[in-house]
Amino acid sequence: MGKHKFVLLFTHILVFMVPVIFAGLFSSPEPGNELDDKDAAMDAFINPHDPDSFAAEFANDDKGSERRDLHTTSEATNDIDKCWRGKSDWAENRQALADCVLGYAKGTTGGKGGDIYVVTDPSDDDCENPKEGTLRFGVTRDRPLWITFDKDMVITLKHELIINDDKTIDGRGASVEIANGGGLGVYKVNNVIIHGIHIHHIKVVDGGKIRTCESKAGSRSKSDGDALSVFGSTKVWIDHVTLDHGEDGLLDVTMKSTAVTISNCDFNHHNKVMLLGADDSHTEDKDMLVTVAFNRFNEGCTQRMPRCRHGFFQVVNNDYIKWQMYAIGGSSNPTILSQGNRFLAADEKKLKQVTARNNAAEDEWKNWKWKSENDIFLNGAYFVESGGDIQPTPEQSAGLIPPSTIPVEILTRDAGKLKCLPGQPC
Repeated sequence: MGKHKFVLLFTHILVFMVPVIFAGLFSSPEPGNELDDKDAAMDAFINPHDPDSFAAEFANDDKGSERRDLHTTSEATNDIDKCWRGKSDWAENRQALADCVLGYAKGTTGGKGGDIYVVTDPSDDDCENPKEGTLRFGVTRDRPLWITFDKDMVITLKHELIINDDKTIDGRGASVEIANGGGLGVYKVNNVIIHGIHIHHIKVVDGGKIRTCESKAGSRSKSDGDALSVFGSTKVWIDHVTLDHGEDGLLDVTMKSTAVTISNCDFNHHNKVMLLGADDSHTEDKDMLVTVAFNRFNEGCTQRMPRCRHGFFQVVNNDYIKWQMYAIGGSSNPTILSQGNRFLAADEKKLKQVTARNNAAEDEWKNWKWKSENDIFLNGAYFVESGGDIQPTPEQSAGLIPPSTIPVEILTRDAGKLKCLPGQPC
């Protein structure tokens, strides 16, 4: 009899507690408390801005129950990935990837419509007259090519790799690394896609005779050690690339380059991460349009995520984890629209500010239009706005990506090079 009374009492207690628990799980924080009440946020049972707790909840959902490493359809959560990752026939229809670009590079087709060129040889022995089957041979052809790889390979470039117009480098289906040598250069060309590779430990390499197209091999000076450099080029999409350990910068977009989207990339272990505009005197960069979307900037990154000059930049739905100087910086009156990013500051008090105005007094930078909209700030992070509301031109508006309401740590969790198996969703 006593046992039955205990069960009845426990049942009543449980019925009372469950609504209270669930009310706590799904109630929204009061407006204005997101930055101030850190302790309360950390103590919450499930905090929608906490990667561990939200990921655990997402993993238990019917649509998110499979392991992340399998890269199933349910894992494609941002609008670029949703376009292609759920399709098991991606290997037979590789060029459909070109239909998925968003942001200012929308319309970039790379090698779409051209032949499939398969890299079979990882060597780079002759940069003036590269062998057929090498990556350098493929990127220097004068026709559209969709470049793939027949197996896993590490390519150590003897000199910088100069990519010609209308090319796609597509690493899906193999583990492709560009490492321990020269980096990639997109110089004064149009219509390039770089997807699904890992670029790391790039070094300063000697110059020399380097093939740039079928009809020309020019003399190049010593490289500067950038992992990936876009110079004077238009319509460039860089997607699902992992970049780390460059001798200089990881990714530079400079000298009248425009219509560029950098998406789903994973940046690690580097000081000068991303430069958008190389010099304050390069006023031609005022027409630069760059989208930075769905990327992850990891704890080993120090600064320039990005560092902007002159142009118009949308920085949307990126994950910033414990930068060591600043996250977003600039000079020479750039317009920066920061939307739906997550900024997790390091513990040091001096590292809380997201933004940095370089080489300018407040009387100057207070008029620069830097705007934060629906960003998430954790561990004391804060964004210093300036210049009032941003009113984009029609051209600037046309390339904007609507910020997603899905938590950023979910949108970006598969940033970088993916492991894709033919016949399966990636």
